[in-house]
Amino acid sequence: MKKLRVTIEGKVYEVLVETIDDPSKPAPAPVFSSAAAPAPAPVSAAATAPAPAARPAAAGGAGDVPSPLAGKIVSVDVKVGDSVQEGAQVATIEAMKMNTYIFAPKTGKVAEILVTPGEGVEEGTVLLRIA
Repeated sequence: MKKLRVTIEGKVYEVLVETIDDPSKPAPAPVFSSAAAPAPAPVSAAATAPAPAARPAAAGGAGDVPSPLAGKIVSVDVKVGDSVQEGAQVATIEAMKMNTYIFAPKTGKVAEILVTPGEGVEEGTVLLRIA
């Protein structure tokens, strides 16, 4: 074991480093000490503030189009009254810098749109209804 002194951002730390040149000697448990221990980072008020509540998921109906994941609505590609075919793209959600396209689960007319672009949604939130 070697005892080393390391300076990081102006703070001096003393550390023990195991050398692996002599594998016959077992290594003792590591011991760390510092001449100046870093202070814990302060917790900001923004970090402790609760996130705004997302719209809860509604009971699923046959024509409901639920969000497959949590994210932000990028676009709603249909309007109320539009006729859509099963498999047609009806909305886009962004999650982790990737877009996910949402498709109509059945053929019909868009009866209701429950979200707007820029709105955050949770997984299972009903985005729109097709009658």
